[in-house]
Amino acid sequence: MDRPPRRILPTIIFSQFTGTSLWFAGNAVLPDLQRLWGLSPDALGHMTSSVQLGFITGTLAFAVLAISDVFSPRKIFLICSLMGAFCNAGVYLFADGLSSLMVFRFLTGFFLAGIYPVGMKIAAGWYQRDLGKAIGFLVGALVLGTAFPHLLKAMGQSLPWSSVVLSVSAIAAFGGLLMVVLVPDGPYLTKGAKFDPGALKKIFQSKNFRSSAFGYFGHMWELYTFWAFVPVMLATHMGSGTAVRLDIPLWAFLIIGVGSIGCAGGGLLTGKFGSARVASAQLTISGTCCMISPLLFSAPTPVFLFFLLIWGITVAGDSPQFSALNALNAPKALVGSALTIVNCIGFSITIVSIQLVSYASHFIDTRWLFLLLTIGPVAGLYAMRPLLGMQREA
Repeated sequence: MDRPPRRILPTIIFSQFTGTSLWFAGNAVLPDLQRLWGLSPDALGHMTSSVQLGFITGTLAFAVLAISDVFSPRKIFLICSLMGAFCNAGVYLFADGLSSLMVFRFLTGFFLAGIYPVGMKIAAGWYQRDLGKAIGFLVGALVLGTAFPHLLKAMGQSLPWSSVVLSVSAIAAFGGLLMVVLVPDGPYLTKGAKFDPGALKKIFQSKNFRSSAFGYFGHMWELYTFWAFVPVMLATHMGSGTAVRLDIPLWAFLIIGVGSIGCAGGGLLTGKFGSARVASAQLTISGTCCMISPLLFSAPTPVFLFFLLIWGITVAGDSPQFSALNALNAPKALVGSALTIVNCIGFSITIVSIQLVSYASHFIDTRWLFLLLTIGPVAGLYAMRPLLGMQREA
């Protein structure tokens, strides 16, 4: 067919950005909620894990019921954008403490399962030859969307936290409406194979799939915990006594959002080096950042911020490559089930990592805390060795 209309990819990217801005909306206003409701520092881990658990539950439910096969993915995207926006707004409208906050964040995560993966399926319905590039842009949109609530908070420091929450909800709903109005179902839209829970054993019998999946698991151990604790890192540095005063929400946005450069840049490099090498290079750099992080908290502020920006680029930049590797190496008859299972395991790992770092923060000085994240990149790089050997042979 002819090339898709020019509006298609920008609209999908923008809608993906607006929808995924729901992901960390609670994190951006958590300091306000802690003061308002007297929440402990542990609230950060509990709240973030609630979103992750909601996303896992939603992903499994959508896969088992084959929701995006039975109904138009565009309509599912719209409904989940509207419902996710409502549940996010529920933090302001109905929540009054940690328990109700966690319920609404869980529900928001559940509906994110109809935004992020479904947005990928919508793109796959329009792009075949350039799907890898499209996925790079879409993951970049996820990264920017994750960071966006911090930017809203930075832009409106004097605004009440409710304005940030409600603004994110309005933007997410608008993106869902744009998707259904401007993006028809694509010509390559196909029905996925029925979800097979029994695929768990079969998919991991493939050596190459084990390598890419376990590399992805190591990446996930680091990624969301880093994102969740970026404001904590900035506050710790600012409290060291030698740092200049920082606009923490603004810098949190920049450090998380700059990962979109890693996603797009990594995608451009895959043509020359291959996904496995690009992913392993970025995982090596982010893992090195984990290892040397204790040394940087007392560094001059420009050095510390530059360090966090490099970490932010590489911690997210390998995401599209792991998506590509998992899709490429999954058993052909079980691709849909394989990707669902691996995503659910990966997001489950983020909960363990977030809770471990949150718990360890009671006993370990913050500057040493992120050594715990090194476990993921080291294990991931070890698992990826067979894939790197294949590329060298090629």
